[in-house]
Amino acid sequence: MSIVLPGERVPAQHVNLKLGPGLLQSSNASSSRSIISTRAGTLNHSANGSKWWIESNSRRYVPAAQEAVVGVVVQKQGEGFRVDIGSAHSANLDGLAFEGATKRNKPNIKIGSLIYARVSLAHKDMEPELECFDAQTRKAEGFGELKGGFLIRCSLRMCRQLLDPNHFLLPLLGSLFPLEIAVGLNGRVWINSQDAKRIIAITQAIEAADPDAQGMDEHNITNLLEDLDRRWMLS
Repeated sequence: MSIVLPGERVPAQHVNLKLGPGLLQSSNASSSRSIISTRAGTLNHSANGSKWWIESNSRRYVPAAQEAVVGVVVQKQGEGFRVDIGSAHSANLDGLAFEGATKRNKPNIKIGSLIYARVSLAHKDMEPELECFDAQTRKAEGFGELKGGFLIRCSLRMCRQLLDPNHFLLPLLGSLFPLEIAVGLNGRVWINSQDAKRIIAITQAIEAADPDAQGMDEHNITNLLEDLDRRWMLS
């Protein structure tokens, strides 16, 4: 990781290069494939170097194509919906952007419903667009309406850590509780478990591990969960 400033070029190169928040491909014809930063922060990339992004202390989510988000349906419009994803503008979700949806058979999504979706279009001069299926397979692949459960908000950095397979928290929680989880890179996490006590325990663990809050490590999170278990008999 390295620190970059706005306007600085970054060495992002890959056959299937995907740019995340804070990075933009230069439109200058003389410098094709030149990638520049649009914000100050730490430059990060995936293990294989195909995905690059900048992490900063930004509180507002800036949509980036192909990122998973958790949104709240705030309006029905025409053949689709408007969804609050925590960005500067609401996102558009077409009523046909669900697995198996047709003009005669559309999902019955109500205002206030939670949606787990993928950003299909993100441009600074346009409202973001969402889809609830994999663009290649047209299968849901876990996307769609989230029923029941509980929605929590955490830092954008915490969400990226939860999606890191090497991060300790989700494997630890999964070894203790049956749980369902949908992590949005927009600072929202949906969780569900057997009962309210376990949902509260999972919520407290995620909030305590958030690097923008207490930033507890694995040892302290384990102690926190053991203390909750003694008080609430979660096992």
